[in-house]
Amino acid sequence: MERVDAVVIGAGVVGLACARQLAEAGRDVLVLERETTFGTGISARNSEVIHAGLYYPQGSLKAQLCVQGRQALYAYCAERGVAHRRIGKLVVASRAPQLPALEAIAARARANGVDDLRLLDAAGVRTLEPELDAAGALFSPSTGIVDSHGLMLALLADAERHGAVLAVASPVRGGRADSTGIVLDIGGSAPTSLRARCVINAAGLDAPRLGRALRGPAAGLAPRAFYARGAYFSLSGRAPFSHLIYPIPEPGGLGVHLTLDLGGQARFGPDVEWVEHPDYQVDPARAARFYTAIRSWWPSLEDGRLQPAYAGVRPKIAGPGEADADFRIDGPAAHGVPGLVHLYGIESPGLTAALAIGARVAAMC
Repeated sequence: MERVDAVVIGAGVVGLACARQLAEAGRDVLVLERETTFGTGISARNSEVIHAGLYYPQGSLKAQLCVQGRQALYAYCAERGVAHRRIGKLVVASRAPQLPALEAIAARARANGVDDLRLLDAAGVRTLEPELDAAGALFSPSTGIVDSHGLMLALLADAERHGAVLAVASPVRGGRADSTGIVLDIGGSAPTSLRARCVINAAGLDAPRLGRALRGPAAGLAPRAFYARGAYFSLSGRAPFSHLIYPIPEPGGLGVHLTLDLGGQARFGPDVEWVEHPDYQVDPARAARFYTAIRSWWPSLEDGRLQPAYAGVRPKIAGPGEADADFRIDGPAAHGVPGLVHLYGIESPGLTAALAIGARVAAMC
């Protein structure tokens, strides 16, 4: 049986960040991706936002890794020439009764180490965004946008420069992970098995299934997977906004918000729809809900300007009606298997936190 040093399962932005970190530390790294290229899952279907770290409970992995990852990501993008922009965002209270929620978000953000926020009254909001109708807003200048594909290209290039190998169309079907070692059964056109010293399960939506498929002490700890689909609609024509616009967060997500890509194209989303299986269809009829949500803070949005764009699916490990779960990084301390790390529930702010996650995971192998 072939032996390898380190295997990363999943070539999304988090998996590639882990592979880069391990390869640059001198490890021999194999990245296994079931699709025919890298970054086609969660990493390709999100808002491409660099989050500041506003919403997450103090001390949580989401809070820690978002703040650490944001700082590292801005530095990395500048160093490697990855397109990005520190555009800033406004979290808006469309009506006065929501203003205390802004203060609560600001307090939580300060506890997380985000110290550059400004609370704005209605006049201050209009100064920044004249078309925005809001009773107040929380301004986060550290929020930004990034070319996620360009970021993954840079991470892959760094990993390969240090000897990492990407194997596509190589789905991991199962295996075992116990005190005798870690064995992976790999499908594809030439099925095989290999033994690895270190395995990182960064399979995104498929991570819980894979956690159970690797027989051993960790299998029983794998969480149940839940899927929250979020649709996006693009705006025809130019948007009259220069910052990202977010409403007060809602259960399961951050609400239908406005993001701008690096070319200035506006899109709205994602909403939250719980589904049984990953499904990327966008129902054009959902636009009615988007118009209603958006007009709470942009009442002059005309009919006919929203067009279906794409959908993403959040890899939830808590279901409808439950509080959002924290990231789970299950290393040897959690399950007792040396060299095995499972990444569960790496939803937003996973893109922002990717470099920090990579550093933490590499230290466990």
